[in-house]
Amino acid sequence: MRLKKCFAFVLLSLFCLGAALPAQAADLIKVPTAWLPGQEAFPMWYAKQQGWDKEAGLDVRMYTFDSGADALRAFPAKSWVFGGLGAVPAMLGALRYNMSTIGLGNDEAMANAIMVRADSPILKTKGCNKDCPDIYGSPESVRGKTILCTRVTSADYALHLWLKALGLKESDIVLKNLEQAPALTAFDYNIGDAVVLWAPFTFVGDKRGWKTVATPKDCGKHLPIVLVADTAYAMRYPDVAKSFLTLYLRGVNWLQTAPRQEVIAQFKKYYLELLGQDYSTDLINLNLKTYEFFNLEAQRKLFAVDKGPSEVQQWQSEIAEFFASVGLITQQNLKELGNSAYVTSKYIDLVTPQSVTK
Repeated sequence: MRLKKCFAFVLLSLFCLGAALPAQAADLIKVPTAWLPGQEAFPMWYAKQQGWDKEAGLDVRMYTFDSGADALRAFPAKSWVFGGLGAVPAMLGALRYNMSTIGLGNDEAMANAIMVRADSPILKTKGCNKDCPDIYGSPESVRGKTILCTRVTSADYALHLWLKALGLKESDIVLKNLEQAPALTAFDYNIGDAVVLWAPFTFVGDKRGWKTVATPKDCGKHLPIVLVADTAYAMRYPDVAKSFLTLYLRGVNWLQTAPRQEVIAQFKKYYLELLGQDYSTDLINLNLKTYEFFNLEAQRKLFAVDKGPSEVQQWQSEIAEFFASVGLITQQNLKELGNSAYVTSKYIDLVTPQSVTK
């Protein structure tokens, strides 16, 4: 009897010890996630660096793609279930693959830019459209020009906004479809009259003396990076979706409250380790100045539907309506998107203020 009691005590002690230890790797839920090579992945990268995902019982795997289009191509194979995409591929993901938008990375309306060389004739005219006084170009100076752009991305949206502001259509230019890095290289070798880039490539262009002729913000539009989910997966595992957002927003909270020098040091490490890019302090500061991150309080307001469609739904609807107007999606596609019902506050509402500030 005493032996049985001792054995039971040993088992209980081992159980308690196990409960007090961090979850072992085999016990963690593997969560594959997709990101583009920009700063929006930083909060999740930092969360992983701190081991916060393991604290939550997850093993977040971070995979990077050259563009949203590349990430979308990998999505049907279940290569990833959560991630950060531009507003345009998120819209197409909802249309084609039952993808939900569940959070915000940031607003990149100033980070997507149509850029030209300093001697470009496009720079000779500014304010051709009185509703967009800060954009450069005119119908005469842009018509027939060769423009390098990554199709079906936020860069594509930025380009079409600029063309529309000038009273032009895609058929009025020569559009060359290139991913961001090849587009940057090609333009550096004097191929093309303009190039459409997003950060960090815009920062590289700026350092090379290229000039910005327009951004979505100059055209009066928002352009969010959004956090997306495989709808079926998130519905089946709402606690995992909640934890994914909690980790991200905990990283955002640190980013917004930590000493600036510490933030810069971590950003340098992030760009070098995850993306293989060696950034200077000046480039990091420009990066932080260009983008707007949203904390939990801001996200809840932007996703609120108590007074009708949320602001994020309205932003996505504007993008869908625009792409339908230029023929990149059909009117039937527009109806299927249904006022951006794929944008949901269901999971952001599960996140508590305490969980992102601990």
